[in-house]
Amino acid sequence: MGITLKILYIVNEPWFFLSHRLPIALAAQEQGYTVHVATRAGEAVSEILDKGFIHHEITLSRNGSSIPSELNSLLAIWKLINNVKPDVLHLVTIKPVLYGGIASRFISVNKVVAAVSGLGTLFLAAGAKADLKRKVGVGLYRLALHSKKTTVILQNPDDKQLLIDLKAVKAEQTTLIRGSGIDLSTFQATPENLTGTPVVTFAARLLFDKGLSEYIEAIKLLNKKGVIANYQIVGDLDLGNNTSATEQNIEEWKAIPNLVVLGYQKDMSTVFRDSNIVVLPSYREGLPKVLIEAAACGRAVITTDVPGCRDAIEENKTGLLVPVKDSQALADAIEQLVTDTELRVEMGIAGRQLAEREFAIEKVIEQHLSIYQQTN
Repeated sequence: MGITLKILYIVNEPWFFLSHRLPIALAAQEQGYTVHVATRAGEAVSEILDKGFIHHEITLSRNGSSIPSELNSLLAIWKLINNVKPDVLHLVTIKPVLYGGIASRFISVNKVVAAVSGLGTLFLAAGAKADLKRKVGVGLYRLALHSKKTTVILQNPDDKQLLIDLKAVKAEQTTLIRGSGIDLSTFQATPENLTGTPVVTFAARLLFDKGLSEYIEAIKLLNKKGVIANYQIVGDLDLGNNTSATEQNIEEWKAIPNLVVLGYQKDMSTVFRDSNIVVLPSYREGLPKVLIEAAACGRAVITTDVPGCRDAIEENKTGLLVPVKDSQALADAIEQLVTDTELRVEMGIAGRQLAEREFAIEKVIEQHLSIYQQTN
């Protein structure tokens, strides 16, 4: 009887593990790995246990403002890795990557996989306080990632080059995997409803860094111009995040003509089926899943010309790129696709082809299993 290998996933939220890593973990389980998953507490933990995985609860703060609580998180992750003694340690989201990466430097782990899904807020914020946080963050990334046993998965070439330039990783440690993959049988292409008023959907966590202000402003500009369209905002507040919208914002948005705020929706394939255009004017991403899902459903997308977002589309073929933080350009792009049905439908067809070629979950699973099997 062979030795059973153990894999430990450390992710901040249980729902994020389920939405972004579940198919990979199930494939690892099928390959014979005993799967351990460490996350914060949450309703989704029961679903993780139902899959036959072993769950460990960890404490992670959201904003990291208290040094003692951050040291406690680091120590808790250190102890967990030491107790589980995984053959493969897969770290996902910023704090697990940093703290798990640092701990793994001092513990015997054969293989560390660090999934850096975007360098987001750390590299977006401005001001003296943000500069200091960036310096500390870069130092932590260097400490966490600069190890021969660590493979760093990045989702776009800009993030890869930035970490290399910052001397946080060596080029040979890195691998590019475009997103966390999608199930093309769940997100199926369906013809648009071309008889009613076009529906434009913003789908993301309700963070201003996702371009919410610009989207709202673009809707106001289009309403003023008399462009006939209906607009949706789909997503949840994330009050632990510094850039989250508030309940008060939502109440204000509900007063805007032609706009509905739907909140969190579990069945995103139906949301996209009922949409004509999907919009994400984000400031920076790893590789946004929502744009890939929309493309798989055969919908034209509009997003910003920034790292991550531009890597999820083929410009002028599957969607349109607009400058970041430019409400007028966003409004113009929405108007173009609302009024040009033929272009929109063509982009949707090309989007499905892109999803099939580049983003199928089977391809992403294969890439991950190959990394797990590498030893240094």
